[in-house]
Amino acid sequence: GYPPYNIEQKDENTYRITLAVAGFAEGDLSITVEDRQLVVRGRSGDEAEDRVFLHRGIAARQFQRSFVLAEGVDVAGAALEHGLLHIDLKRSVPENVIQTIQINSGGPSNG
Repeated sequence: GYPPYNIEQKDENTYRITLAVAGFAEGDLSITVEDRQLVVRGRSGDEAEDRVFLHRGIAARQFQRSFVLAEGVDVAGAALEHGLLHIDLKRSVPENVIQTIQINSGGPSNG
């Protein structure tokens, strides 16, 4: 379960996934879509070996979190704010296309 996350429906066709990624900079995170699977990866670049922790309660370990996207749902954008990574999703609403077919007299043409 790391990192913790929320999934919320903002309206009928938009959603937001929010991951708690405290300690990660923008350059430490990557978001990809691979075969309808949204993959969020984090790799903290702040692992200086000369740091001495008296207590380490903030997890900044590597992670990979995957979410399966429903058909017609695409990533609209992402933002990192106050240690929270927001990924906005949008469902494409298919347009109602009306096609008028002309009826020819004399049957289908051969040729």
